Amino acid sequence: MDLLVANTLMLHKGKNLDTICQAEVLNTFNKTRQDIDKIFYSMYVTEVVNNFGLEEDPSSEVIYNLLYKALNTISSAQNKVEILIAVIKFQLKMMIESGFSLEFDTCLHCQCNIGEETMYFIPTAGGVVCKNCAGKLYSAKKQMPHKLRDFFKQMAINDFDEIGEYETKANEKVCTVSFQVLKEYIELKSPKKFKSTEMLQDVQPV
Repeated sequence: MDLLVANTLMLHKGKNLDTICQAEVLNTFNKTRQDIDKIFYSMYVTEVVNNFGLEEDPSSEVIYNLLYKALNTISSAQNKVEILIAVIKFQLKMMIESGFSLEFDTCLHCQCNIGEETMYFIPTAGGVVCKNCAGKLYSAKKQMPHKLRDFFKQMAINDFDEIGEYETKANEKVCTVSFQVLKEYIELKSPKKFKSTEMLQDVQPV
């Protein structure tokens, strides 16, 4: 079946393999097929689910709903920023459901609360460290302004159809940086190698 089509399936449960008895198309995401950015980002979010999803996982319904909302929002997006915001929301929410939520409020090294001061994101650790601790650590780290941290926190909370202050103020540069930061983290946590990310490099601005 086409990965970028949502279907309702009726299954006959077998001993080792379920058989599809009936299939009904719910959404073909037609607008996605007319836009190369939408195609590639839709392929990416689908691959995230494929890499992290487990058969008969108790969270399967939640993850399916996340994927459906992401694909639907990407399909109806009016521009690149709207596409990226949908993907960023999906990335953050999917990591929460997979048990890999990111820490943005407390330094992972000294446990101090981080406010509006300079902080550093460490992909291998899955969160931020304060300025003082960053100098003591040799791990790869990226400086993160508190406004970008706040953007991440809000995107993890906001639903896909929610358009708040952060959604309206975001620009393509901020969204691209955010996507890349999360993509790197997700690749580190993924049990499988990503195939779609090489194609995504071709649609990122140079």
